[in-house]
Amino acid sequence: MAAIGTWPFSQSAVEKMQRMISAGEHATDAVEEAMAEVEDNLETGRFVVGRGGFPNSAGVLECDAAIMEGQPGRFGAVAALRGVGTPIRVARRVLDGSPHSMLVGEGASAFAQDQGFSLDPDSRMLSAPTAAAYLEFLQKQKSVPGHDTLGLIALDLKGNITVGVSSSGIPFKAPGRVGDSPLPGCGLYADQRGRAPAEACEAVLQDIAERLGTDEGFEIGLVAMNIKGEMGAASSLKFPYTFWNFGMASVEKCIQNPVTWVNLSANQQQ
Repeated sequence: MAAIGTWPFSQSAVEKMQRMISAGEHATDAVEEAMAEVEDNLETGRFVVGRGGFPNSAGVLECDAAIMEGQPGRFGAVAALRGVGTPIRVARRVLDGSPHSMLVGEGASAFAQDQGFSLDPDSRMLSAPTAAAYLEFLQKQKSVPGHDTLGLIALDLKGNITVGVSSSGIPFKAPGRVGDSPLPGCGLYADQRGRAPAEACEAVLQDIAERLGTDEGFEIGLVAMNIKGEMGAASSLKFPYTFWNFGMASVEKCIQNPVTWVNLSANQQQ
């Protein structure tokens, strides 16, 4: 039993997953419920997640979310979804009740309505600070620094691993823009097999660096977990995350320091 969340603001979500997993609930349910609580909180919207996030350049909040199970590798996602403050719940409905794996834009909103979700007006999707930031963007073309996607991993009592992500995207992005967050193999991936977690994270960073070169500069933070509850992380920047596993009394805050590239140029020449 274990749970991981990206960034310090994931602590409440990891604590929620801890309680649900300890009570014997499925990893997918734990990820959905924990993610939805963060998404529907106007205060956490400033971290570029769910309701209260920053709108696109047209003043409309569009959200991406995805959920994936390690066994049997089921996947469901929505992108550029408007009017729903808990996009992870719509992604879960795609996972369970759609013949498709991903729905976007108007199609995602129509599916959400068919599934019983009401679509909120923009006035209920933005917080006062994000609405004010949009007005400043219109007046001065002043952007704001975005934080990041919220990513969660849960391992339940029966060995099921589920991962989820949610993001409202880059502040003031072009309408219809979809980032890497809801894409399998980009923003998330789940499989019951694989390398040791730390080794897997480091291998991904090494591959990116070899393709881009360290002079290019890139920002990425990765967390991983295996079915033993062992976790690993790697990052090109200082990357805080939260973590819990069976035997720990409480959720811990951790910081992954940036990787140091050693002999990378020599490796690239081989």
